[in-house]
Amino acid sequence: MSAEIEKLESIASQIRRDVVRMVHACSSGHPGGSLGCTDYFTALYFHILDHDVNFNMNGKDEDLFFLSQGHISPVFYSTLARSGYFDISELKTFRKINSRLQGHPTTHEGLPGIRIASGSLGQGLSVATGAAQTKKLNGDKHHVYVLMGDGELQEGQVWEAAMYAAHHEVDNLIATIDLNGQQIDGPTETVMSLGNLKAKWEAFGWEVIEMNGNQMTDVIRGLELAKIKTNKSKPVMILMQTDMGFGVDYMMGTHKWHGVAPNDEQLALALDQLKETLGDY
Repeated sequence: MSAEIEKLESIASQIRRDVVRMVHACSSGHPGGSLGCTDYFTALYFHILDHDVNFNMNGKDEDLFFLSQGHISPVFYSTLARSGYFDISELKTFRKINSRLQGHPTTHEGLPGIRIASGSLGQGLSVATGAAQTKKLNGDKHHVYVLMGDGELQEGQVWEAAMYAAHHEVDNLIATIDLNGQQIDGPTETVMSLGNLKAKWEAFGWEVIEMNGNQMTDVIRGLELAKIKTNKSKPVMILMQTDMGFGVDYMMGTHKWHGVAPNDEQLALALDQLKETLGDY
């Protein structure tokens, strides 16, 4: 497993380089959350998911992933490109005119790997629940994954979906919350405290797992444990602790890098801290 972990950490380093370069090139985007969730995306797409890069929107007979916090599109696009959904060179077009790589993922451009538009927060859990329930009705044994932000939990639709999934025993669903404690206007504790999320999700009827989202070994452990917990009458929730901006020291631990692009000097500092492992696009 140590060799596999080293391989995944190597991929994650390159994806982080992609993220800061993409956001810098167009002077806009969301680097903080993208960097914080890079280990999760890497572990999911390069180790956990049973997925087909020959993209089919129906997603039959494969695992599905939905990104609810659509603003962290840079890490999603880089992960999809690095895993073979489309050519890596397309990352150069991020947020450019007529690009398929829009600031928030959309479906009308037909970008492989993107199943829903996710600019408006709070909707991903509902979509993932519907997709997971569909798989159960169709006898498809695969899993459905969804990633949400912690600030996103301030949306009421999340809790409607939470009740629905538990009531209908949608137990092939694995949701993850990125708990970095930051949102666009400041710390979540200041904007609107989320309280005891473990107790809340358990009270809503979910199986709850906790993991460190910036430690690859623990990410693998958490995701594999989540799979073991499926098919037991409860949906599964992973509470994932991360640092916003992880991997770039001056971006870590603050909401200020939620949606700000690095300048030339800041980009150089970031790239000095992130090892090039697969070759820049």
